Amino acid sequence: MAQIPTRTGCSGELTRKQTGDAWEQNARRWLENRGLRFVAANVRMRGGEIDLIMRDGAVTVFIEVRYRRSTRYGGAAASVSRSKQHKLLQTARWWLARQNGSFDTVDCRFDVVACDGSHIEWLKNAFGE
Repeated sequence: MAQIPTRTGCSGELTRKQTGDAWEQNARRWLENRGLRFVAANVRMRGGEIDLIMRDGAVTVFIEVRYRRSTRYGGAAASVSRSKQHKLLQTARWWLARQNGSFDTVDCRFDVVACDGSHIEWLKNAFGE
């Protein structure tokens, strides 16, 4: 797995964004090593963002990457709330429409890559419509 870069400066700590970006990059490489093909990253629309969009064979996979330093407050997977799931669904619906598709015409699923400390867990088909 790739090294998480350190920020130059007084504190030597990464910002939340830098940490998130680094873990998303690690998750992408980790998934590519398991056979998924990269399509897009950080797809944004008003009110939502999809961290990664990849292909698993013929299936379009929308991926939420979550990182938590520890599992003290439920861990990374538990942090994907019902509200976050709704935002991901809306953003995926919008992205599919821009690709001339929909949930009815494209085989897709929603996965979560949960990173707790240095442990990575891949939750396939973690939630749906």
